[in-house]
Amino acid sequence: MALTERRRKILRVVVENYIETAEPIGSKAIAEKAQLTCSSATIRNELAALEREGYLEQPHTSAGRIPSAQGYRLYVNELMEQHKLSLQETERINAAMDGKMRELDRVIDQAGRLVSKMTNYPAFSLAGSGDDITITRFDLLMVDKNSFIAVVMASNNAVKNKLIHLPTDITEPQLQLLNTLLNTTFTGKSLSELNPELMRVAEKAAGSSYGLISLVVSFAMDVLEELGHSTVRTSGVGHLLESPEYQDIDKAHKLMTYLSDEPAFSKLSAPMLQSDADTKILIGPENVAEELKDTSVVLASYDIGEGMKGVIGVVGPTRMDYAKVTAKLSYLADNLSKMFSSSQQSQLPQKREAPALNPPKEPAGEDH
Repeated sequence: MALTERRRKILRVVVENYIETAEPIGSKAIAEKAQLTCSSATIRNELAALEREGYLEQPHTSAGRIPSAQGYRLYVNELMEQHKLSLQETERINAAMDGKMRELDRVIDQAGRLVSKMTNYPAFSLAGSGDDITITRFDLLMVDKNSFIAVVMASNNAVKNKLIHLPTDITEPQLQLLNTLLNTTFTGKSLSELNPELMRVAEKAAGSSYGLISLVVSFAMDVLEELGHSTVRTSGVGHLLESPEYQDIDKAHKLMTYLSDEPAFSKLSAPMLQSDADTKILIGPENVAEELKDTSVVLASYDIGEGMKGVIGVVGPTRMDYAKVTAKLSYLADNLSKMFSSSQQSQLPQKREAPALNPPKEPAGEDH
């Protein structure tokens, strides 16, 4: 049943006050903040109704009512106003990103630190794992009689190529036969499946042809290993101890232990990596991990390029300021996407030239 407008106003005031103070709010203060003209007794009745409907809870009989996970969810979905970053906040984030995050090889670590600093909550950042990525296509391009370019396309649309030099000559028909064999035998297989398939082919292929197959498949395995590498960074775990909710040492210890587990974050972020959603909020029991049942997680995704994504997130009490945290994460994620995009554009050659018939010799196995 939909809430009345008065109950929606009361719930919003209760949630926002608790976010700010971590303390219940009295009926008189609710009337003032919600601009209600009804009596305190009426507001107390409405609070009791909100509790019966599951939007508020009373942890102890002598304590006031505070928002429940269901109450936070309604607030996030229907009552929360979009938070607009101030010019000062925007300039501070831009300056931090320009100064600290210019080196892309350190972006994951810096992103986590920056998120934690901006929100005062523990934060994590990761680059998308490619455990399910496969090779979808091979193309072998003749360069000269003893070298060719191997091109592999992955299921995440990443394309990699490598110039391969051979100790003996190879003909165009031989190269095309090899190309056909690779596409019929080694496509659609993950990294863990490629090596057993290569061993199976080794039992049937002649020595010279197996050597060629092995060169290209080994390159494909290197590509999948690179794409499948997942990096997780956590920052600001100590911020937990600043919240009243985690003054209980046992409770804080369990959550801090969880925050040090990289595979746990990969599992937590997996749905975001596989969806088109830009942000996601998980409140209390909505988190699948037992350690997160009394916390909330806000996630935002960003594009790394080559079909890969990353995730930045914040872990904190259920009374976190969802509007501000979501706004900051979204802004950071958008800038990360732009940063990776501009980096890739700057690395593109100005003009693509067709391979020369007799290009300069390069060391065997040099990547391009």
